[in-house]
Amino acid sequence: MSRRTADVPALVAAARDGQPRAVARLISLVEDASPALREVMATLAPYTGTAHIIGITGSPGVGKSTSTNAVVRAYRARGLRVGVLAVDPSSPFSGGALLGDRVRMQDHALDPEVYIRSMASRGHLGGLSWSTPQALRVLDAAGCQVILVETVGVGQSEVEIAGLADTTIVLLAPGMGDGIQAAKAGILEIGDVFVVNKADRDGAEATVRDLRHMISLGEAGGTGAWRPPVVKTVASVGQGVEDVMAALDQHVDWLTTSGTLRSRRENRATEEIHAIALAAWRSRMEGVGSGQAIAELAAAVVDGTTDPYTAADQLMGALS
Repeated sequence: MSRRTADVPALVAAARDGQPRAVARLISLVEDASPALREVMATLAPYTGTAHIIGITGSPGVGKSTSTNAVVRAYRARGLRVGVLAVDPSSPFSGGALLGDRVRMQDHALDPEVYIRSMASRGHLGGLSWSTPQALRVLDAAGCQVILVETVGVGQSEVEIAGLADTTIVLLAPGMGDGIQAAKAGILEIGDVFVVNKADRDGAEATVRDLRHMISLGEAGGTGAWRPPVVKTVASVGQGVEDVMAALDQHVDWLTTSGTLRSRRENRATEEIHAIALAAWRSRMEGVGSGQAIAELAAAVVDGTTDPYTAADQLMGALS
């Protein structure tokens, strides 16, 4: 453990120089919840806060990886360093994941200015991995000017990305019932840019029309409020990608001029602090609550000599 901790400054320096192995090692420390993680985050902190984080979400089959690939290509054409975190679903049996997004993004595999990392969700709901926020900090500090986060794509729990990204792209496709899913899943509330992919299919115009109608019904209508655009693409052939890039540029300008970027990032930091504090508290509680004390409290609740709230207060008192 001491050797790893001593290596942190060197790893961070190497990652800042754009060395993929150093970036990979730092993200592995994050995923493994290494004892060196606190030092890693403290060392990275001065170099973070500059990357534009874009979330890409949508139901399975809408073309998230293909669209991500196209957006990466467009940003690389601008000369920007790009990071990609692609979260894949974990097996409920083995805990493993296919981690197939690196296979689907082979176009950029040899580009030293693109870093692609697949991460297993490990059962975490919301379409992300629990370690995604810290992995983002690694890529940010490593000089990635744009970071794309592609969520699992499991359906109606795909809303966590809105709290993590500066801009959230919601992908839909015609003929998949996505209009109904958007209304059910609260997708309208999280999308900053809506993309109807596979627009060469029948029903694309109807999907765009229905989506625009639902967005108009949900608009707050305040002066200066962001109005999410709806863009059509055929990502597999690059059609419409320039319209997506224009929408992303417009959203970045609005975030900056309206002051929303700062508030979003402060909210994100608040949630991250809460999550870390709760995880530490839960770990301490498990240590106290796994022995004789919790057994006696549980027995007292069953016997009716105390109630669960009083027992919980006693347990909390043991932690303070």
